[in-house]
Amino acid sequence: MAVAGVIAEYNPFHRGHGWLLAELRRRLGADTAVVACMSGNFVQRGDFAILSKHARTEAALLGGVDLVLELPTPWSAAAAERFAQGGVAVLAATGVVTHLVFGSESGELAPLQRAVDCLESPAYCTGLRRYADSGLPFAAARQTVVRELMGAAADCLSRPNDTLAVEYLRALRAAGDPMEPLALPRVGAGHDSGEASPMPSASLVRETILTGGDWRALLPCGTADVLDREIAAGRAPVSMRICQRAVLARLRQMEEKEFLPYDGGKEGLYHRFYNAIRTASSIDGLLAAAKTKRYPMARLRRMLLQSYLGTPQAAQGEVPPYLRVLGANARGRALLGQMRGRAALPVLTKPGHVRLLDGAAQRVFNQEAACTDLYTLAYPALDQAGPGQEYRTGPVMR
Repeated sequence: MAVAGVIAEYNPFHRGHGWLLAELRRRLGADTAVVACMSGNFVQRGDFAILSKHARTEAALLGGVDLVLELPTPWSAAAAERFAQGGVAVLAATGVVTHLVFGSESGELAPLQRAVDCLESPAYCTGLRRYADSGLPFAAARQTVVRELMGAAADCLSRPNDTLAVEYLRALRAAGDPMEPLALPRVGAGHDSGEASPMPSASLVRETILTGGDWRALLPCGTADVLDREIAAGRAPVSMRICQRAVLARLRQMEEKEFLPYDGGKEGLYHRFYNAIRTASSIDGLLAAAKTKRYPMARLRRMLLQSYLGTPQAAQGEVPPYLRVLGANARGRALLGQMRGRAALPVLTKPGHVRLLDGAAQRVFNQEAACTDLYTLAYPALDQAGPGQEYRTGPVMR
């Protein structure tokens, strides 16, 4: 039986990801088990997840995923390279995943593999140093060098899902893992599209929910039911703007040098970010004041989020030190049984297992717990936002 792993690629708000699950089972076999390494409460775009990780896990299980593992915040709220680094490491460490499956605009491996070969070549490294020394931002320098070496084939690095797919393949190669990659075409509206579509973008669905629009018809039935319940309980929709006074208060107390750990490119962005905080009275105003052509908005959002949480992105080569189970169905529980003898990392099936971890792994878990305490303060109902929930909430079992 094939076991397909997806990295935060299953988004229960996006109907296209339901198509992805059906398609991978069509190609690999109807009995294929699906393991999702899913972002926790904070996501790669640099924001709070609109629905808590356990609620999203329930929706994922209703949508066809069998086992959900957590990608902790230092990787989930990070740039593409570190995001992929953490996700591939989690799936590889299970010892049971046979295929790494992802959606991409290209929908085929060959151009993505060529991009990986280019990025790993001496010629690329030489060219990147040349343009970086000229003051060109990293993203622009990278695109320029790859276009010089690959021509039009470099276009895949200008598309968001292709870019992430390339980083998955690079992480897979670096890890030397035997998981077989499978690229599937991304379907539905574009990444940040506001286009009306039978498969609308997750961004459009998110905006519709946050602005009180008619979102039910945009969601799979299971996800809509979960979201309805969470809204009724006061635990959704979650948005950073609900607690923006707390975010701004935290940032205004920080000295300029304290922002340096969150300046991933070490290009001096932290100076600009600090100056923006001195003038801004809202999150949107802060981001607008810091924005330039040099710094994409996603990077600014991640810097803001990481600074507020006190949690920088994972270091190069650093991987999650445990496998946190967020939920499973019957087939997923069978996989967990197999993982007991094959997993390369400790498997946490209940919060109490954290006491069995070594000191370094416990620190990562405790850091995640602190992040969750801040996440719950963005619940619409404060009576649902009590601290310590990470230590009391077990996995969703169906």
